[in-house]
Amino acid sequence: MPSSTQMLRSFSAVIVTGGSSGLGKAFIEHAVTLHPEARVCNLSRKKPAINIAEHTLRHVACDLEEKTEITRAAEEVLIFLRSVAPDGRVLLINNSGFGSYGRFPAPTLEHQLGMVDLNVRAVVHLTGLLLPTLKTRGGAIMNIASTAAFQPTTYMATYGATKAFLLHWSLALNEELRGSGLRALAVCPGPTATNFGQRAGMRIGSVPDSLSMTCDAVVGAAFRALAAGRAQVVTGWKNKLLVAFSAKIPKPLAARGSAVALEKFRLKQAAPSSS
Repeated sequence: MPSSTQMLRSFSAVIVTGGSSGLGKAFIEHAVTLHPEARVCNLSRKKPAINIAEHTLRHVACDLEEKTEITRAAEEVLIFLRSVAPDGRVLLINNSGFGSYGRFPAPTLEHQLGMVDLNVRAVVHLTGLLLPTLKTRGGAIMNIASTAAFQPTTYMATYGATKAFLLHWSLALNEELRGSGLRALAVCPGPTATNFGQRAGMRIGSVPDSLSMTCDAVVGAAFRALAAGRAQVVTGWKNKLLVAFSAKIPKPLAARGSAVALEKFRLKQAAPSSS
């Protein structure tokens, strides 16, 4: 099995969505550390605060909740590939996403629909627009799902459902791509040390540090899984145990269990936000 460094050096370009902070930023930092020659293109509203050369990192400012923005961003990505990385395999990391905490449709129905747009439609839309080039050049599509994908998530109903879609879509896509030189990987982190929880309206510290992983640990596990040729990875042994348990109990019981576990986490209604 190749190392993460060997795996990353097989790509000439890395495309990341939501690289301005959190996991997305960590993916960029790891990629350029392990493969300094790689050309990286980030799609997000804000430019990542990363100290790397401009010729290495291209930032495309866009709001991936908007259909027209995705079309424009995909065109800029294709221009980027043709101009600075015309040959070689490409890694697409669909990382952008956000959640909310509370009884549906809190905080607003618009917020819930925006979550579906970013977490689901944007991933399918951007991947579909880039797929012909990805198939021609070969590479991989990494979709950031969640352990929330494995059970109904009461008080985070829409978020969990979007991640369930992403998990199953990724696994099916990987099978469809078998033998094409392109493959897909679903990455399923649990609680991670980002500002996701606070943005979603959860109380600070509601998830104990012992149950949370750092962004670096999640990214490391994702790259190792990609190097191993896996189609799915749940990051962290505690998350693996949680997923294994939730898969064995009836879905209605899992929904009730998530209600008991999550109902104490509320901080306030969060304003719509995304990376």
